[in-house]
Amino acid sequence: MAWYFPMKRVRKLIEIMDADWLPFHPNPRKPKFKVPQGAVDAHCHVFGPAASFPFASERKYTPCDASKEQLFALRDFLGFERSVIVQATCHGKNNDALEDALLNSNDMARGIAAVGPEIDDQTLKRLDHAGVRGVRFNFVKRLVDNTPKDIFKDISNMIAEYGWHIVVYVESQDLEELIPFFQALPTRVVFDHMARPDVAKGTNSKDFNLLMKLMETEKFWCKTTCPERLTKVGPEENYSDVLPFMKKLVENFPDRVLWGTDWPHPNMKSHMPDDGQLVDIIELFAPKEETQKKLLIDNPLALYWND
Repeated sequence: MAWYFPMKRVRKLIEIMDADWLPFHPNPRKPKFKVPQGAVDAHCHVFGPAASFPFASERKYTPCDASKEQLFALRDFLGFERSVIVQATCHGKNNDALEDALLNSNDMARGIAAVGPEIDDQTLKRLDHAGVRGVRFNFVKRLVDNTPKDIFKDISNMIAEYGWHIVVYVESQDLEELIPFFQALPTRVVFDHMARPDVAKGTNSKDFNLLMKLMETEKFWCKTTCPERLTKVGPEENYSDVLPFMKKLVENFPDRVLWGTDWPHPNMKSHMPDDGQLVDIIELFAPKEETQKKLLIDNPLALYWND
């Protein structure tokens, strides 16, 4: 049976979401590439539903609902077994929707939370029990307000006691100035979306070489994700301009790379990707079965299910 987004629901959501918001693909194709058994979608989100989990007042965008049930249905349709759910900025530092998804996942999901200076050990313990294994620090200025680095440092020291790690969302032009801060963090650090390189500059650009240099240190990991966000040529050419970046990271650091759909693809403006197509390009940048197993199973299990 096809996985789809009921149009009745779409009509309801249009009343509340941003006028230029692109809802996720209503009918993605079944991937031709069959992911190995036990594969993990290591970067995805849930939005609301807003009626149960209201969006944060300080949010920079209002999305469509994207429920845990829809996420898990898509996971199964694409052939994955597990998910890593990343707290969406539209929910701010209220992790209730994330926690609810984790607790209803039958231990098949782990989470990355967003927390602030008010976080306490009681809350961290509860989130840890639910399946949270890290926090996300967002440095993309159009999505979040600036947070003093001292706050990030204090949070880092607290979550290190739980064996959690830090996911950082940063754009390539801002990477250089943040390197000393990232190097000083007390936990493993995972870069979202390859630190968003400018693909027009090629894989030998200064910004991408900074990321590659950082990745030589074992504390750093990277998600080879979101070609749809980085591409200049689009899905019609299978995101071919982004694949060399993904391939270079996977070939050089096969034990510290991850992959995920980024469903439901927040803040996409150019187009809404077909999640089946995104799965199919995995074998284009990671053609070897051994590498696919590390990317989709071994690495995410080591990082998120090593309890």
